[in-house]
Amino acid sequence: MPARRRTDPLAGRAAVAAWLAGEADRRTVTTAVRFTLEELAAVAPGNAVEVRVPPAGAVQAVEGPRHTRGTPPNVVETDVETWLGLATGRLTWSDAVAAGRVHASGERADLSGPLPLQAARVRR
Repeated sequence: MPARRRTDPLAGRAAVAAWLAGEADRRTVTTAVRFTLEELAAVAPGNAVEVRVPPAGAVQAVEGPRHTRGTPPNVVETDVETWLGLATGRLTWSDAVAAGRVHASGERADLSGPLPLQAARVRR
């Protein structure tokens, strides 16, 4: 089943572009995060990893065993700026993990494959 979209893709791409330009207010940044989380769920569908970007949003993604109760065995958590950096390609997964900007636990919690997201990718 494809990821359920709550964010209009045009609004999401515009929010990401505003963040990239340094012109995004809090509401726009939240839209950018939610759009990119939905995009992650679309390109890496599943329920094995919970990706949390507080306070903006969270999504379950990546194929594997479905988590239903309690603390998920595979969790990725990061802040808004780090997430958008990863989603757009301004920051690599390995650099973010090495710097302690991403907290990832579980055997499926490596998102270096689907990141950066094609819909949000930028040239460095």
